[in-house]
Amino acid sequence: MKIVVIGGSGLIGKKLVTSLHERGHEAVAASPSSGVNAVTGAGLADVLVDAEVVVDVTNSPSFEDTAVLEFFEKSTRNLLAAEADAGVGHHIAVSIVGVDRNPDSGYMRAKVAQEKLIQSEGIPYTILRATQFFEFTETIIAQFPTDGQKVRCPSAFFQPILSDDVVAALVDVTLGEPVNGIIDLAGPERFRFDEFIRQFLSATQDTRQVVTDMNARYFGAKLDEQSLVPIGNSHFGVTRFEDWLRYSTVKKKPAAK
Repeated sequence: MKIVVIGGSGLIGKKLVTSLHERGHEAVAASPSSGVNAVTGAGLADVLVDAEVVVDVTNSPSFEDTAVLEFFEKSTRNLLAAEADAGVGHHIAVSIVGVDRNPDSGYMRAKVAQEKLIQSEGIPYTILRATQFFEFTETIIAQFPTDGQKVRCPSAFFQPILSDDVVAALVDVTLGEPVNGIIDLAGPERFRFDEFIRQFLSATQDTRQVVTDMNARYFGAKLDEQSLVPIGNSHFGVTRFEDWLRYSTVKKKPAAK
């Protein structure tokens, strides 16, 4: 089966293409570096010839409100139009758990707009909403307000997941039938956000201190207890955070003298 992975040069895309190849499928990594640009539409018609499934794992290069909305709306419209012309039978997109519960975030609003386009265009689809990846913990910390050696973050619940577990779920979705709906996927453990950050800083020998601040915003969103965790029937990864910290390539910082 021919499967085109849009955003195939990124963290999830590379791993997904490899996993699908290992299962004997023709998985094509499509990205601007390979001449395929979903935002402009360049290369889409050619790469989608004979494709049965398209998996969209792209991300906006800018998180600015207007730019990110423009990215997801243009790329999704172009993809769906090209898929309709090519007769693609299953459109898959990765989104975010709780995306519709965080309207303060311009990024979240853009992902909701993407989901609505997918749901309205008539191509059979599956939307896999995942929680944040372990690998992006440093990026998450960097967007919280800091005060010298203090990082301010809320104590809302947080349930991150290993990217490999997301890829495993994506493989199952890709090789299965469209659900014409949304699947929530989260890690196996639920943390308080501030405690999660403390655990990461300690494991990486980072001397910064975490200050609990419920007004600290997460990519523009003020969180409540349930903003970022799955509610109701959900799927879960298997890798625990402490196990990932033990074997990961997160650079250990030298201990403070």
